Amino acid sequence: MSEGIDYGKLMHRAMRSLIQNVLGEVARTGLPGQHHFFITFDTTHPDVAIADWLHDRYPEEMTVVIQHWFDNLDVTDEGFSVTLNFGDSPEPLYIPYDAIYTFVDPSVEFGLRFENSSNDDDEDYLSEVEEDGDVPEAPLAENVVPAEDEKRDAEIVSLDSFRK
Repeated sequence: MSEGIDYGKLMHRAMRSLIQNVLGEVARTGLPGQHHFFITFDTTHPDVAIADWLHDRYPEEMTVVIQHWFDNLDVTDEGFSVTLNFGDSPEPLYIPYDAIYTFVDPSVEFGLRFENSSNDDDEDYLSEVEEDGDVPEAPLAENVVPAEDEKRDAEIVSLDSFRK
């Protein structure tokens, strides 16, 4: 029997489930209104599948944008696959939910941030995109954004303040 309830792990699972539900709805009905997503993920995760040239260019992490042009969005219980446009070259990607560091929808100032396992307490954090935060242009195409720029536009809120 365990020592107690692991709220951090439960919150982690719930936040990943939220991403799955949102992407599943988009796969069925498309992106509504001005919604779009910036998804930063760990390119070293063993289940991530990206082209070799993308992995060479982004050896540790990469941020993709799901907005104007995307195709073949397929959402499963473990992750999602999507084809994105990189300089007029469509590339299929597979991203497991466990590889995601951030999921941001700047159109409604919503974001989730997952700390990687190298963090001492391995806690999940919510992040809120600031109202005046500009989203940087993608260097390669509309589907890639430097992860460092995205992080500067977010405020981290620790869940520790809600614990007793």
